[in-house]
Amino acid sequence: MAFGKWLGGGLGWALGGPIGGILGFVFGSMFDTMQSGKYAYQPQQAGTREGDFTLSLLVLAAGVMKADGKVLRSELDYIKTFLVQQFGEEKARQQVLILRELLKQDYSLRQVSLQIQANMPHPARLQLLHFLFGIARADGQVHPHEMQLLQRISSYLNISPSDFSSIAAMFHGKDESDYYKVLEISADASDDEVRKAYRKMAFKYHPDRVGNLGEEVQRASKEKFQTLQQAYAQIRKARQMH
Repeated sequence: MAFGKWLGGGLGWALGGPIGGILGFVFGSMFDTMQSGKYAYQPQQAGTREGDFTLSLLVLAAGVMKADGKVLRSELDYIKTFLVQQFGEEKARQQVLILRELLKQDYSLRQVSLQIQANMPHPARLQLLHFLFGIARADGQVHPHEMQLLQRISSYLNISPSDFSSIAAMFHGKDESDYYKVLEISADASDDEVRKAYRKMAFKYHPDRVGNLGEEVQRASKEKFQTLQQAYAQIRKARQMH
């Protein structure tokens, strides 16, 4: 399917509202070099939650990547790896072209995030934030400006401070305090409270809750779920819980 036909088919809610306006400029600037069909999009992307999720990720990722005043190769490599795994080499090249155009633009992350919040279910928004943390930390640390921006995006996406801290802790060091933050509890919680917190978080982070977003997104969710399990295992070990 040629680029123009793909654009005409649309990608659900992501091509309306603020995101649609941003992508309209992006597609317009890319169209002349794409109309030959060299960068052909596949029809199964049109109107899918997977397509909406990926375009949302690209728009937010571009904002996070620019937050510290520079775009690093490590950040580009991280998101390119995700796109390759999600769509394959050819489609990843197309998505990277979109990302490069997005990096040239200025737009309101608040408006974009509010549109995502209104249209994307909570488990998908949690996974979106998890990817954004991975991109921000691709250079080995999350810059203070990036952390501030991630906090704002999280607020716009209606993600609670406790959920934000849980995901942030997954990208910190591996000390005991981080394990408790992953479970969204304090270190003075009782053993029973630890067990209840784990069951609650296991439901919230279960990979099946993003199963409609594509195999790679679900695989990434499994990695997040494994981090939760590791945190619980470390707390149980430290407390000698049975």
